[in-house]
Amino acid sequence: MSNIVISGYYGFGNAGDEAMLCAIIDAIRKEEADAHITVISGNPKETSKKHNINAVGTFSALGILKAIAHSDLVISGGGSLLQDATSIRNTYYYLSIMALAKLLGKKVMLYSQGIGPLNRSSTRRAVGFVLRFVDTITVRDSISKDELVSLGIEDVEVTADAVLAMQPADLSIGSHILKGYISKIFEADEQRKRIGVAVRSWKEDTEYRESLANVLSRLQEQDNVEIIFIPMSHPEDTKEAKIIASYMPNGAIVLEGPFSTEQQVSLSGNVDLMIGIRLHALVFSSLMGKPVIGISYDPKITSFLHMIGQEPIGTMTHLREEALYQWCHKLLNSREEYQASYDRIESLRVDSQRNAEIAISLLKDY
Repeated sequence: MSNIVISGYYGFGNAGDEAMLCAIIDAIRKEEADAHITVISGNPKETSKKHNINAVGTFSALGILKAIAHSDLVISGGGSLLQDATSIRNTYYYLSIMALAKLLGKKVMLYSQGIGPLNRSSTRRAVGFVLRFVDTITVRDSISKDELVSLGIEDVEVTADAVLAMQPADLSIGSHILKGYISKIFEADEQRKRIGVAVRSWKEDTEYRESLANVLSRLQEQDNVEIIFIPMSHPEDTKEAKIIASYMPNGAIVLEGPFSTEQQVSLSGNVDLMIGIRLHALVFSSLMGKPVIGISYDPKITSFLHMIGQEPIGTMTHLREEALYQWCHKLLNSREEYQASYDRIESLRVDSQRNAEIAISLLKDY
């Protein structure tokens, strides 16, 4: 039985990261059913209970040391752990976990990470130095590989976002949640198509709010569409959604959350189209076979869209209203418009499982 430690941004209530952890655990157990897994988590008790694994606290130095000392493999990922756009401290934290593991003679894998942006020269040097000692590196997109190559790290494999290895969720879970909201706010109409919207706040970028509200209102009026805001991170996404909904004359359904990973994925499959700023809203809906439209605030959004053959419809500082409306209208009325992307997503799901295959192959080298 192999002992595996997983390091990432887990136990902090972010739906995308929690889904990622679920997907990684499932993918590993698909390759090695009896793998013993320990996760470094901001909420170890909840993480342990939710995923039926061991967990140690993010800031429990002794707990982390013991877990790594008894491990055969340390996985760093997935997600965007190595970037300095939001925090330098976090980058050094995740690097220190990998460095400790190598000092203790353990195998280390960078697992389906999105790298960057790395703007500071000190951060770039630190990342380049530590990753030279890592045994295997997989990244979720070509932009991340290019970033690592620029740091002198050549042996990098592009796979796919770890979440894509998940199995689709039961649609009835999300349907049950939506019925409660719809019956309270609007008269239920099974014939109306639904657009899910997953927003987030980002720095001081608020220009997009009224533009998005204008398009959503037009879709309500001209296409008889139901608009449902689905928060990926509660309560901040809910707050942002309510601001946008306040600009809409007819209002919109704003789900409150928080929701479990299974609920989030199911909700993302209960819409006919997802407009997303949050990466994992786009990934969840893709996993559930629904078309997506992305608004980019970060290279990871653009990169994922490129991988499925799409382009961002705009950014949080420049949203093209007419283009967004026309693309929504087309996707709501013609599945053929999106067929090439569906085919690419199926291929990416295979690539996502490869992350776990590579991880387990490392253990066989012992």
